[in-house]
Amino acid sequence: MTVHGEREKIPALSKAEAGKVLKQFVAGYNKANTTLDPAVNATYETGALHDIDEAITKGGRQVSPNGNPGFKPLELSDARFAIPKQAGWPKFFVADTVSNRNNGHWFVAFTRNGIGEKWKAAYLLLLDEDEVPEFATDKDGHAEVVPAKGSGLTVDPGKLGKTYAKYLKTGEGNTFAPGVDTDGWRAQRQAAADRPGQHTETVDEPYKAPAMALRTKDGGALAFFATYHFQHRTLPAGHSFALKPAVEAVREGPRKKTNKMTFTTVSEQVVKVPAKDAGGGVVFLNRQGRTTEAKAD
Repeated sequence: MTVHGEREKIPALSKAEAGKVLKQFVAGYNKANTTLDPAVNATYETGALHDIDEAITKGGRQVSPNGNPGFKPLELSDARFAIPKQAGWPKFFVADTVSNRNNGHWFVAFTRNGIGEKWKAAYLLLLDEDEVPEFATDKDGHAEVVPAKGSGLTVDPGKLGKTYAKYLKTGEGNTFAPGVDTDGWRAQRQAAADRPGQHTETVDEPYKAPAMALRTKDGGALAFFATYHFQHRTLPAGHSFALKPAVEAVREGPRKKTNKMTFTTVSEQVVKVPAKDAGGGVVFLNRQGRTTEAKAD
């Protein structure tokens, strides 16, 4: 009997295959950070993670054009995989691993859009030991995907990016729990908006790729999503921007002196979303962002 993955709910892949995907990720990560060749990032990453890491690689090459042969190779161990059953594309799964680079758990979410495509990492976030969730599983041990809408959560995964962008603009509502990446970040941005010698206007938007969410045993979900943050900065007349190497590396257009520029930041985040009947706000567990483009207005 033939099973059609585009119609039938089947496991995204086996645990053995997931282990191979994780090894490919580690190999790509080490190659990109050793050669500092931005083209390598696209061979094992996609989405927001690719945008962020490509910018990091470009910044590294700006400082070290010949690469970084002294880079300490990444090692990931004690991998546990949350593999859901899914119909259609894209499919995804999550790897919970321990890194040799820092304390805590590296959570890597992988995706692919078709049977002929390569699995690539779309999100990479760090969780502390006490933040690692227990995923809900079926009798075969497969994780449960939370739908983009009609999820039964306080915020549907498909609306996380838009809801977060709106919150950052208005600060209204109690959708998000207080923290560094919510009211703390708003306060920080407000303080920097009109600092002496520079005016900053910020526009936030949801990222183009969909969120990924898995149900947890408490009825909530662990969700990965991404956002764009555009900062329009203006210096007094007669002044011009002096960019750091990492930002100069992602500058687009002519390198002319200017007192007005727009900086694009891509941010990826992992959050704990409670069930509607549980109450409480969406809790940010980790957020990683990077300036991915700088352009004269």
